[in-house]
Amino acid sequence: MSVFRRTALAAALAVASVALPPAVAPAPAAAALPTAAVALGDSFISGEGAGAYSSVVDLSGVSRPFPGWSAPNNNAYFCHRSPNASLFQAALPGIQARFNLACSGGQPHDIGTASANRTGGRQVAAQLDQLRAVGQTHDIDLVLIGLGSNNSSFTFGSVAEKCANRFIADAWTGWWEFWAYLGGPVEQKPCTDADLATAAQWTAATAETTAAVRQILTTLDQIDADGQHRIVFQDYTNPLPPELASNFWTEDSRDDTRDKFRALGAERYAGGCPIHRASLAPGHRFSQGLGTMVNSVRGTLAAEFPTADLVYLNVQRAFDGARLCEQSGSPASTLATPIRLQDGPTGVFVTSLSGYDKLDIQRIANTCGTYFQTCQESWHPNAAGHQVLGRCLAGAATTAARAVACVRAPDGTVTVS
Repeated sequence: MSVFRRTALAAALAVASVALPPAVAPAPAAAALPTAAVALGDSFISGEGAGAYSSVVDLSGVSRPFPGWSAPNNNAYFCHRSPNASLFQAALPGIQARFNLACSGGQPHDIGTASANRTGGRQVAAQLDQLRAVGQTHDIDLVLIGLGSNNSSFTFGSVAEKCANRFIADAWTGWWEFWAYLGGPVEQKPCTDADLATAAQWTAATAETTAAVRQILTTLDQIDADGQHRIVFQDYTNPLPPELASNFWTEDSRDDTRDKFRALGAERYAGGCPIHRASLAPGHRFSQGLGTMVNSVRGTLAAEFPTADLVYLNVQRAFDGARLCEQSGSPASTLATPIRLQDGPTGVFVTSLSGYDKLDIQRIANTCGTYFQTCQESWHPNAAGHQVLGRCLAGAATTAARAVACVRAPDGTVTVS
């Protein structure tokens, strides 16, 4: 090889070595985000009735602890998010963090819009905004949704208040007491199906709830780190039984088909169930209607999101045998909170109405109307009830089925199938 060719080859190799980039070490893989389960919706999910409520961050970013019984009910704290809620009671293997974003009184409106923007709403951000914040730091693998019992057509609280108030008025006010009617008729008849929700209201509530949950699914597709998440649609369990225990039927030879039955009224209030027996069947049909609505929402969205992992959890029989006034010793050993009122925003619950006259009753009832936080726990799952609902959720989180029912047997055994 000539000197020229050796020199040219050396020069070419030198150029090539300069042109080749230096060896680059592979970039380290991004650390996986911790997994999370999230609860969205209303009081049956937030833990209303389960106690030990946590401080809640309001619209201004301030964490609000208990503000006192006479504070405005729109205070963020009264979302009543409990560490005893079912989300925290469920065995959820692989889940590293849990976030309760639900709010007592939550409506479909509150999913995409701040609750404070509607009448009766609380000072909290839209639940989707709170969900997006979780998605920045966690891989969301499970979402529990409880939505529909409150909407722009009807709310659980108004339904419960209507039927309980009719019973109380019937128990303490006689038809001949004309003074009671000066402000208009005092309704004393048992609740009917139409009193709870009309067909038109069911249709509107279903559409409203479907639109809100559609927003949730769309947002999850945008923010979930790996795109893999199960969504559990839980319905509602009735705190009252299909029929009261026989010891709650009559008192002092009066039943609730007679006029003015104070002793019986006091007995049922003490047991946690101030309600006409004739109102029980419509109440259960209302609960079943909520279940039908929730399952309908799941079905509609399953068709729209064919790859989504959506499960309907029916909990309507989760409290069988342990509902208020289902057994003679109620409210002991029940899974729901009794109706309890305060005589003014005192923090002291009135547990017996024996000896109170109708003016006392009116004053006590008015406290609930003026300071709703004094009575808003009434007829919700208690801490023991949320333990049962946690077992229901655990079953729904792992099932291969698209719909499951959670049922409590007479011996207390809970099955999800």
